[in-house]
Parts: sequence; C-alpha cells; structure tokens
Amino acid sequence: MTMVEIIELKKNNHVLTKEQIHFVIDGYCNNKIPDYQMSAFLMTICFNGLSKQEIFLLTDEMINSGKIMDLSKIKGIKVDKHSTGGVGDKTTLVVGPLVAACNVPVAKMSGRGLGHTGGTLDKLEAIPGFDIHLDESDFIKQVNEIQLAIIGQSKELALADQKIYALRDVTATVDCMPLIASSIMSKKIASGSDAILLDVKYGNGAFMKNIDEAEKLAQTMIEIGKYFNKDTRAIISNMDQPLGNTIGN
Repeated sequence: MTMVEIIELKKNNHVLTKEQIHFVIDGYCNNKIPDYQMSAFLMTICFNGLSKQEIFLLTDEMINSGKIMDLSKIKGIKVDKHSTGGVGDKTTLVVGPLVAACNVPVAKMSGRGLGHTGGTLDKLEAIPGFDIHLDESDFIKQVNEIQLAIIGQSKELALADQKIYALRDVTATVDCMPLIASSIMSKKIASGSDAILLDVKYGNGAFMKNIDEAEKLAQTMIEIGKYFNKDTRAIISNMDQPLGNTIGN
C-alpha cells in the first residue's frame, strides 16, 4: 500500500477501507507522508467527496490520533458549542456565560481563524492576561467553580486535525463538507463533552453558501455524533451580514 495508490483510488471515486484511511492519517501524523501528497489527497476528497462510512472512519482516526480528554470529574452534563465560522462571529462570547449562568457546565474548546473567519481564540487573546492554555486539571477546576472555561486546542488532542487544518488553509480545501465535518467533530468528541450544539452558518460570509449545503453539513455532523454516542444537535443560521457591529480580533 502506498500513498500514490490511495490518491489514485480516491481520484477514481473508490470507497476507501479502514486500513487505507488509517494508513493516510497515521502516515501524515508521523511525517511519513509529505504535505504535497496529503494536499493531493485532500483535493480528491473535495472533488469526489466521502461516503458516510468513510467520514466516520476518518473522524475516528483523527480522534484517536491524539489524547481524548476525560471530563468525568466535572459534575453534570457537559456541553460544548461550535460555530462553522462567519464574519464577526462572536456568539461564543455571549452564549457561554448565558448557559453557565443557568448552572450548565460549559467545557469549551475553541479554534483560531480559518480562511476569512476570525477565531474565538484570536479574540480572547486580544484581552491582556487572558490564558487560553490551561492544562486539563485547571480547565476542569474552572468549569467546576464557575461553570465555564474556554481553552485552545491542546497540542495533544486530535493531532491529525491540527496538521490537516493548517494544510487546508493554504491549499484551497477549506470549504469541503466532509473535511469540515470530520475536523469539527473530531475536536468536539476528543474534547470530552457529553452534548454538542452546532451553529451551522450559510450565506455570503460562510463556508456553506446556501441553506441546502448547510443542512447537509449539519445532518452529517449529527450523524457523526450519533455514531460516537454523543447527543449532537444543530441550528442553521444566516451569515449574509456580520454579527454585531464589529469584525476582526
């Protein structure tokens, strides 16, 4: 089995096996597969898509490429929220405290900007003294104390996603539905929450340009959550105009 053979298979729209997907993810994480071959593989996915089973297998490999957080020491049902990204998207900064005020623990792992979207972490880092790098014990302690903590993705968590995420940003493979779904859900599942709320955006300022694409992405991520026994729900929101009065970080 070689990476060239797998690229050829996906180029010709074959369904990949668990072993083949493991070969790709394990090889890329361990620097056995170069960026140029991984870029070609990602582009074949953009053109030909992935079956539901391939998406489940890809997500599973990405989850298990790193550490899986254990949040069992946090009391109650832990919830997480994720937005697919838009212009001026600052929903987490408002929704997180509101949910925590209802005594629901919010164990939130946020990301940086991707493509034209500004990430929650980039906004939080603009606040002097804000620490987005809490270790797992401090993260759990803070959620138990104030019902809310927001941190950046640990370098030990979903290692494959971190590498692929950076590569997608420079290879025009950001707006690929199977890659978006597996990226988001691998991080959300590895972060250990019990329930996940997805804000799937569509319109001029979103990766999904119309409501049909957004519904397809939302349904795919809900099915991934169900596959991994996570209570996953989605709302679909319009991103034809910026959220609020400001954009950027």
